[in-house]
Amino acid sequence: MKHIIEASDITKTFANGKIALDNVSVNVPEGAIYGLLGPNGAGKTTLIRIINHITAPDAGTVTFDGHPLTQNDVEHIGYLPEERGLYKKMKVGEQALFFARLKGLSRHDATIRLTQWFDRLGISDWWNKKVEELSKGMAQKVQFIITVLHNPKLLIFDEPFSGFDPINAKMLKDEILELRRQGATVIFSSHNMASVEEICDEITLINQGHNILSGNVKQIRQEYSDGRFMLDFTGDPARLAAALKPLTTDLEFIDSPLEEASRLRMHLEPGTDLKSVISTVNEVIEIRAVNPDIASLNDIFIKTVGEKSSLTKTAE
Repeated sequence: MKHIIEASDITKTFANGKIALDNVSVNVPEGAIYGLLGPNGAGKTTLIRIINHITAPDAGTVTFDGHPLTQNDVEHIGYLPEERGLYKKMKVGEQALFFARLKGLSRHDATIRLTQWFDRLGISDWWNKKVEELSKGMAQKVQFIITVLHNPKLLIFDEPFSGFDPINAKMLKDEILELRRQGATVIFSSHNMASVEEICDEITLINQGHNILSGNVKQIRQEYSDGRFMLDFTGDPARLAAALKPLTTDLEFIDSPLEEASRLRMHLEPGTDLKSVISTVNEVIEIRAVNPDIASLNDIFIKTVGEKSSLTKTAE
């Protein structure tokens, strides 16, 4: 598998002594949508700024498309930072053309591409309006267009969905998926894991400057979901819990979407198969549905952070 980005053993400490990244490594496969996920302040933006050649690491190396990263590689990267940078007094179209020219496009080609993108994202009527008249979501669309306009090999989006309502967020996700189909590689940085987990192929979970988990999203979610099920039922929850006690752990009663039913989340004990559980519970309640409990990235992050913390305390 070819990696467009290989960041190895990256360390970065700020002047105030805060360690932003502590020996972090990530490998971004070419043509993938890659998520850098974790809470605010985890080190995601610092890593992105290093990949984008805005700042340098104190230690470690970064390769781009098979060679050491240089300033010249930046022209092949489209970067949408979390801190938006549009000039408020300029007209939208004029500013978009200005940035397109900075990326090496002729005025003619830039105008054609911008017109197409403005039509696609439904903002053609705003071409001659000033940026200060735009809503946050509208400004976000303009910056998205500026980021992708020169068809870079690598696209980096830092918190791309902030300011978007669900409809526009879905539209943006669809556009990003289309860019991936056309050959682009995409890196997402977000603290909102639910907003990107369904479109990421690979992820790295970062917490307090450390890479706590990396890998394929489907494989990670499957690994953390093994033995976990949702049981919808009617009957006495207390009798059910008593019957399941020898066979399961982590019993949690939650709201069920099924009418007049209750729901239980459970984790099977090692060596216990689902058939045995179903046979046991059939004697005390009526089963309405049994489904695998697929772990969310947020659940996985919380569990992984908890496990790392426990190991650290044990080592101390």
